[in-house]
Amino acid sequence: MDIRIAPVTKANRALVTALRLAPEQMDFVASNADSLREARSDRDARPRAVTAGDQLVGFLMYEAPRDDDEARIYRFMIDRAWQGRGYGKAALRAVLEEIRGLGHIRHVSICYEPENEAARRLYRSAGFVEEGLDEDGEMIADLVLPTGDR
Repeated sequence: MDIRIAPVTKANRALVTALRLAPEQMDFVASNADSLREARSDRDARPRAVTAGDQLVGFLMYEAPRDDDEARIYRFMIDRAWQGRGYGKAALRAVLEEIRGLGHIRHVSICYEPENEAARRLYRSAGFVEEGLDEDGEMIADLVLPTGDR
């Protein structure tokens, strides 16, 4: 599966903001437009477009501050037309590989709505372990990255 993640640019920004979730998923994640606005004022934010071949299929955003050993994925979505094809799992692998390649990150956290069973299954399959609810009622899950050769 040819899934890649790449920075959001002026050239793909409109396509990223046009991505949509299924109606029942709308409350699970902020809109991509809101996320990109947030990224403009957050120097640690790393917005990424998810592509399958030459087709844009999703969006994610994470932060990995240089002065911390934790990265945090705080936006992750696959467009409703492309769900159920393994793109989410492949995109998660790709972003974890990118994060691992930074060299200073030892663990990755992610938050999601507790009722979002698809997210729970996806993150659990990647090795994330649920730690409990945060102050906003979202589930926090953590993944310890392997150490050694990178």
